[in-house]
Amino acid sequence: MQKLVSPNLLKFPYKLGDKKIDRSTGKVILNLPAGGYNNHWTRNLLLSKDEKHLFVSVGSASNIAEHGMAEEKRRANILRVDLDGKNEVIYGAGLRNPVGMDLSQTGKLWTVVNERDMLGDDLVPDYLTEVSEGDFYGWPYAYYGANKDPRVKDQKPELVKKTLIPDVALGSHTASLGLAFYDKEKFPKKYHGGAFIGQHGSWNRSEIVGYQVAFVPFKNGKPSGKPEVFLEGFIKDKNQALVYGRPVSVEVLNNGDILVSDDASDSIWHVTYKSK
Repeated sequence: MQKLVSPNLLKFPYKLGDKKIDRSTGKVILNLPAGGYNNHWTRNLLLSKDEKHLFVSVGSASNIAEHGMAEEKRRANILRVDLDGKNEVIYGAGLRNPVGMDLSQTGKLWTVVNERDMLGDDLVPDYLTEVSEGDFYGWPYAYYGANKDPRVKDQKPELVKKTLIPDVALGSHTASLGLAFYDKEKFPKKYHGGAFIGQHGSWNRSEIVGYQVAFVPFKNGKPSGKPEVFLEGFIKDKNQALVYGRPVSVEVLNNGDILVSDDASDSIWHVTYKSK
């Protein structure tokens, strides 16, 4: 049996202009939990607005804690640590698998979350939401507000009652992963300040969904409209669940273009805008 090794947060020396990093120079500053259901292996990082902390997203070890909460220690959370890895706090909790994180125009932390499986085609929606310190979003006891998951035996009514309703539903089983706010002006005005979301697509549905980059408009740091399709064409045959690619991360370049990583076709797509 392959031994699971806990992932680490490493710090490397870097000078502006460096094109290579020597892996031997990395210093471990924080150990992170690993293993479990499909591993939920991503451990994304984001620098806080004041540049004094790092946010670290850590997905759950299971679908709905079916093996108990002992293996979920420090998981299904967004952690916050100092730049040296010390003074860890659970910043946001009850987030089954938070992956992409970014700061809105107003400097608030937002994340996209993959919700739980096996409740049918239309439950539970993945979502985009703002996260403030101490927020709780329900996992595993409840979903999308105080809706109890009937499969979770160890219900905690105080946490169910505390469960927040996310800001934006992104569709059930879309596997929304990447998140980037558009802070440039090259694209048309409707995109300014809005959120681009890479939707990887999920197996857990009778008809596949996702496999696109979605866009959520924002105004004054808050969502101002429903999610819409921004980049598509990744599905080859929906009936046979055949796809060309699966979007993951979205990054905004300094010149206003965006990059989209696609781990099924081993590609990075470059999206630009040219006025007519």
